[in-house]
Amino acid sequence: MNVVKAPRSLRVEAAISSLGQTVENNSGKKVSAVAGLIAVASFSGAEAQQSSLPPVTVDAPVARPRPAASKPSADQLRARSALRRAARRSQPAQVAPVPFPNAGQLAADRNPYADAAAPYKIDRVQASGKFPEPLLNTPKTITVLSKEVLADKNITSLREVGRSTAGVTLGSGEGGNAFGDRFFIRGFDARNDVFIDGIRDPAVSIRENFFTEQIEILRGPASSYAGRGTAGGAINIVTKQAGDRNFYNAENTLGTDRTKRVTLDVNQVISPTFSIRTGGMFQDAGVAGRNYVTDDRWGGFISTKWTPTNDIKITTNYVHTDLSGLPDFGVPYYRQGNGPVTEFGIPRQNWYGFVNRDFQTARQDFGTLTGEYKVTDNITLNSRTRAEHSLLAYIGTLPQSPVTTNPDPTKWTFTASPQSRNQFVDILANQEDATFKFDTGSVKHTAVVGLEVSNERVGINRYTGLSSEVFGAGAFTGAGALPGQSIYAPSYTFIPFTTIPALGGDPTRYNVDSKAFYVLDTANWEDKIILNGGIRYDGYDLRSSTSARSSTVNSDFINYNGGIVFKPVPIGSLYAAYATSTNPFGSELDGTAADYGGAVPGGVVLGPERNKAAEVGTKWELFDRHLLVTGALFHTEKDNARETVNGVLASGAAYQVEGIDLEVSGNITDRWSVFGGVVLMRSKVTQSALASNIGLQMANIAHESFSMLSKYKFDGGWELGGQAVYRSKIYGGTFGANTGTELPSYWRFDAFVEKKIDKNWTMKLYAQNLTNKLYYDTLYRSAAPFVAVAPGRAFYLVTSAKF
Repeated sequence: MNVVKAPRSLRVEAAISSLGQTVENNSGKKVSAVAGLIAVASFSGAEAQQSSLPPVTVDAPVARPRPAASKPSADQLRARSALRRAARRSQPAQVAPVPFPNAGQLAADRNPYADAAAPYKIDRVQASGKFPEPLLNTPKTITVLSKEVLADKNITSLREVGRSTAGVTLGSGEGGNAFGDRFFIRGFDARNDVFIDGIRDPAVSIRENFFTEQIEILRGPASSYAGRGTAGGAINIVTKQAGDRNFYNAENTLGTDRTKRVTLDVNQVISPTFSIRTGGMFQDAGVAGRNYVTDDRWGGFISTKWTPTNDIKITTNYVHTDLSGLPDFGVPYYRQGNGPVTEFGIPRQNWYGFVNRDFQTARQDFGTLTGEYKVTDNITLNSRTRAEHSLLAYIGTLPQSPVTTNPDPTKWTFTASPQSRNQFVDILANQEDATFKFDTGSVKHTAVVGLEVSNERVGINRYTGLSSEVFGAGAFTGAGALPGQSIYAPSYTFIPFTTIPALGGDPTRYNVDSKAFYVLDTANWEDKIILNGGIRYDGYDLRSSTSARSSTVNSDFINYNGGIVFKPVPIGSLYAAYATSTNPFGSELDGTAADYGGAVPGGVVLGPERNKAAEVGTKWELFDRHLLVTGALFHTEKDNARETVNGVLASGAAYQVEGIDLEVSGNITDRWSVFGGVVLMRSKVTQSALASNIGLQMANIAHESFSMLSKYKFDGGWELGGQAVYRSKIYGGTFGANTGTELPSYWRFDAFVEKKIDKNWTMKLYAQNLTNKLYYDTLYRSAAPFVAVAPGRAFYLVTSAKF
């Protein structure tokens, strides 16, 4: 007997259904029971005749008269229109980015803040409560380096971010300040404005980035968001967090500068509610173009995420880093020629330290516990607690006081002066905030109310016993300096030291208790006009002390910000913003000299510095919204600034910085990625007790800077990319009182080629400083200046495995 055959669509569905699966979007639609009956009724005549079943007769449907439609009343029409307007407002007005063709599946370790199809482009910053809108709608310039940008720039430390980002300049450790991560943003010192996951990481350290998801640079005053300081901006390091998909990543790097580096990053989902992520790093390296200098590191991190319910999320994060090696404090400065001695015949690789005495150690341990409770769809509570201990210890050699009167550089001499520090930092901090979402008519609000409290303890000590007896009595000074040494060919590098350096008995200690309360609100009217504003109160209580003296600073201050965004089209915005910030006296917690930001025990205490800034700009998402282009004009003023007049520290100076900031990040096509910008600034001293200072440009900053990273993907898994960086000359001296010293301008170029071997393995050849350009990071401003030499040319082979 013949069997009646069902249509193929029904047979497919029945087969899949028999396996316990659900069919959706089969040929774009679900097959309904009614469709099945119609299909059975429409079997071909040949199949129906072969069947022994009786024929099926389907009567034509009987047409029934439709009731006459009643005409809606005026009230009904108004109600209908109101409902339609409300429905339109409830839908997102922004046009979603169009995926590039063949974009592929999302990576298991993708950055949750980035555009999935264009990872150079970041859509949001980490602080979603304080910055609830996408970057397109945020009236502030924020530069974000994703982990893909960090990888393609070959950045493994925070210092390299300052070396290769427009508008950011590296600083030195003058006046007893620490040598480490010191940055200038838009012309102002930001060395104590570094944050990790939104919590301040005070005092200067040296930071790795193997545990970093992205680095956010907030430009302009940000006290209403971040608290004290932030005159030119702030840097926030976003750590890697546990995710919801398993992955196993490893990377190995070999370099011509003796670099051997391995990193691991593993995420494992233990259960539907618990996941864990852990990683590690080991590095044994030198520095290209510098003799003897080493840069060794190791570290690890672990992060967990627990979601016992849909409304509760608890995360933990712990990071340990250990950086050590022989430090490099640069080369002497040749005043007569107004340049570093390496510009006048001295070999660039010359290192002026002592192998058997000098060392550097930078350790950090910090753990964070975060809880999030979604009370309702419109109310979320967040709590974050951080405990941290860090150590920065070093003995280095400063190449100071060069004697260069002889025209022959091989006859020049200098003094090898010791510089030492043993600094610990202990932090206990807590942040509590509540986020409220509500509507006032057609305006959607996101308001944040927050409270912060913290205790920061810093101890700064020095080492003694820094002399060697190898040259006989009197060769070293009592402080451990060795004068009269050759700049061209130092001969003391390997002399023995029989005395073990010891810590002095009277460290300088800082204890800071701070508290803050803030309210922020972002109001969005139909994604056309967006207003944001905030106000923050900070209480800053500092006590500095030695065994014999102490000082206290008690400072209360209020700061605010306001901004407006107008969006003529969904992909573009125009904005204007104004913000203030405050630098209380002594807030540079690595400082031991008052004129360099420190609160000297028993010394003078002055009032806070006040900062204010205005910014107007525009942002656009181009090329199917995968490329973010921004432009801004900014103007920043610092009042009641500190300056030294006739040897006495006083307040009353004022500085001004203004300029233009242009940036781009993302993809032009699915193959071409770009990231970079140009920052042009003008600075001057507008008020000073010294008439000769007025009108001078500010020191330690590059007034013109440019950086651009570009990468193109070819067929066959090949990628070719490169980076260009430009810095204009940098003036030395204090804030405005230039001393006639400067660093020359430079261009630097990097390049890389990458090959994706298969879905799991990738190899990259990276060339750093391709032309082996001799350039300099920092200038130590003093009567005996010296400069830090930047790394020379090096090649790295990076092998990556992802599973």
